[in-house]
Amino acid sequence: MVSISIIIVSFNTKTIINRCLLTLKKNFYKYPVDYEVIVVDNDSRDGTVKLLLNLEKQWSNLQVFLSKKNLGFGKGNNLGLQKSKGKFVLYLNSDAITEDIDFRDLINLMETQKEIGALTVKVVLPTGEIDPASHRGFPTLWRSFTYFSGLERIFYNTPILNRIFGGYHLANQNLNSIHEVDVITGAFLFARKEILEKIGGFDEDYFAYGEDIEMAFQIKKLGYKIIYYPLWNVLHIKSVSGLKKKGSSVIRKKTNTYFYDSMKIFYNKHYAKNHNWLINKLVFSVIDYKKNK
Repeated sequence: MVSISIIIVSFNTKTIINRCLLTLKKNFYKYPVDYEVIVVDNDSRDGTVKLLLNLEKQWSNLQVFLSKKNLGFGKGNNLGLQKSKGKFVLYLNSDAITEDIDFRDLINLMETQKEIGALTVKVVLPTGEIDPASHRGFPTLWRSFTYFSGLERIFYNTPILNRIFGGYHLANQNLNSIHEVDVITGAFLFARKEILEKIGGFDEDYFAYGEDIEMAFQIKKLGYKIIYYPLWNVLHIKSVSGLKKKGSSVIRKKTNTYFYDSMKIFYNKHYAKNHNWLINKLVFSVIDYKKNK
């Protein structure tokens, strides 16, 4: 069994996944550890496949699996999980650049603190700001309301009030200190494989977006902690994928649909049963309004 399996799902990100893989390889030269990299390609049509197959020939630690259709983020990662041999698993986005992380430190933390089920490092955007998706609370009705209404932004830097109105991004926490969080981003999600196997990996009801929230929910349901560990940084380019990716209006509309539909899926699974039909109808109406806006 290798120490770490790094799983990356690719879809039409030829240039950036090349940078992702090359910097990852250099990182492990700097901080040696027994590892493997598994890339699952979701039927890319931009030259990504040719690039990956060439890299696979040159890099003994790299395995490439090609799908003949777009499986989505969760299902693609689950295929990678099935192929993995590591004691620990790192889910890494193809647009995440790992240049200076000693994974031996992350492994040591997990080995010495058995209550930790998953963690992330400080995920930084090109602007130098933290990726807000990497440091979140669960999206309860109150937290979602304060976030989408703008109350979180207004009180983000106000002590005490940011605890009340900033729960969606845990605004009251110090981003330079190690602490527990609810949700971390799938762009850099380091977890014990035994836990991932218990929960079945990512929930495939989600095609894109929301999988990381669901996984965090299931990990915490088992009684494990999820830790924000800012002693190391990873750069998340982000604008080359997802909602901010440049492309046709058809692609942007489809991505937007996945984003808001994931909210409905999570709400249905975990919150709808706690509220009456009128509240649920209102929630879905607001989500549909945001989706079609």
